[in-house]
Amino acid sequence: MVDITHKISTLRSATAMATVKVSLPETIKAIEKNLVPKGNVLEMAKTAGLFAVKNTHLSIPDCHPLPIEYTAVAYEIKDLTIDILFTVKTVYKTGVEVEAMHGASIVALTMYDMLKPIDKNIEISTIKLVEKKGGKSSYKNKFRDVLKAAVFVCSDSIFAGDKKDRSGKVIVEKLESYGVETSHYEIIPDEVDFIQDRTKKYAEDNQLVIFTGGTGLSPRDVTPEALEPLLENRIPGIEEAIRNYGQDRMPYAMLSRSVAGTIGDSLILALPGSVNGAKESMDAVFPHVLHVFHILKGSNHDTK
Repeated sequence: MVDITHKISTLRSATAMATVKVSLPETIKAIEKNLVPKGNVLEMAKTAGLFAVKNTHLSIPDCHPLPIEYTAVAYEIKDLTIDILFTVKTVYKTGVEVEAMHGASIVALTMYDMLKPIDKNIEISTIKLVEKKGGKSSYKNKFRDVLKAAVFVCSDSIFAGDKKDRSGKVIVEKLESYGVETSHYEIIPDEVDFIQDRTKKYAEDNQLVIFTGGTGLSPRDVTPEALEPLLENRIPGIEEAIRNYGQDRMPYAMLSRSVAGTIGDSLILALPGSVNGAKESMDAVFPHVLHVFHILKGSNHDTK
């Protein structure tokens, strides 16, 4: 199966449709008046669909087992056609499109099975996804101009040439995948003056200023101390999201002192210096954190 361990859980929903077409008006009347010999077609088919959607991963190899937290089945009868609308919701890391289509398919097949004794020419068609919501695709932010970022690696050893940077490069790669241009990349020592100087200078022309390293508890880890006096607005929610995401994957994440806040219209982030810490911190809050730039311009939270 596809690795989804890096994803965050969001509210996800999907609605799928399947169409059952009968050949006789009498078949529709039997359904509506509950005269089908095998029982109540609409209720039996709905029940079959509810059972099926909870077990989609047992039938479709690449589907993940996931919590099905809401299902709904609706029918629309027009002439000789019955449209089945099947809705599924969950709060999880992956979507429920296949689950909704599986549910709609089983509802249609159950109707076929129950109706075939009285109608030999039933057709099932148009099994399709009608709507899906949730996940990264629902939180993409559109901007008139390309967002720019300055990325700084805070490390005495890397600055001295004793080690090679990997965390900063991971951040640059992640930013590129989200459509953010890295205008400046630099390795600096763990010095308060260096960090503050770079922050003040690059916050003027970049929407993002990201530091990796110096957020731990060693005597030379001073990135939070350098940034906190400069921030006009601290954003605890971003910091909590980063730590919570990391804590789910590695218990030492609770020791990180990640920082997030704004200076003017620029978002300042201080992320862990380890490769995994930097990568996971980016996964925790991107791309949805980019919505902050709409809010800073006075837009509401519904703006896409």
